[in-house]
Amino acid sequence: MTPQKSPRLDRKLVADTALRLLDEVGLDGLTLRAIAAELDVKAPALYWHFKDKQALLDEMATEMMRRMDSAGEPPVGDWRKAYRAAMHGLRAQLLRYRDGARVYSGARFTDTSYAAGLDAGLRLLVDAGFTLTAAARAWYTGYSYTIGYTVEQQAMGPNPFVGEAGYDLEARAERLAAHPLAAAAGPVMFGDFDEGYAQGLEAILVGIDTWRTGRA
Repeated sequence: MTPQKSPRLDRKLVADTALRLLDEVGLDGLTLRAIAAELDVKAPALYWHFKDKQALLDEMATEMMRRMDSAGEPPVGDWRKAYRAAMHGLRAQLLRYRDGARVYSGARFTDTSYAAGLDAGLRLLVDAGFTLTAAARAWYTGYSYTIGYTVEQQAMGPNPFVGEAGYDLEARAERLAAHPLAAAAGPVMFGDFDEGYAQGLEAILVGIDTWRTGRA
């Protein structure tokens, strides 16, 4: 019987395997040793492709970006509608992975696959009357808000990957009984994350529109 050949080990295979394993073990449990075991190789074999875990996280984030770009359409039309769609789309993609926003946060992309989408988004804002500086600030503000909000959501909200219910709001309210407003704010902050994100993004849209009109 001919032995079955293992797939050739390369950066894409390692990153794809790491993203798949991420959903099972989370970012804290994702180690080069665990990935090597999943690939049936020795851990040192991975160091030919990635010098450390951060280098692997950078490649994982880049692969996430590639998948986002292949799944979405470039922003066109009304700038507000396109801006909303781009940011909601980013959040939806990050939520596809356990701890996806933590992987993505602070990563340095390993290629320029992100550039076409960024260029199209900035062009849309510039054509709508933003200066390039205001357009860049507007895009990065929404981008940073989306990543940060999603990091908090994945830390505090329900975890569909392991079936956890999320923050115990009743227990929180009991602990904060002496601080009624803080206690009552719990369901707003940690209840409906979709609504919370959408309302926050609308507040950002109102703010960045002042940069476009020169009222800031």
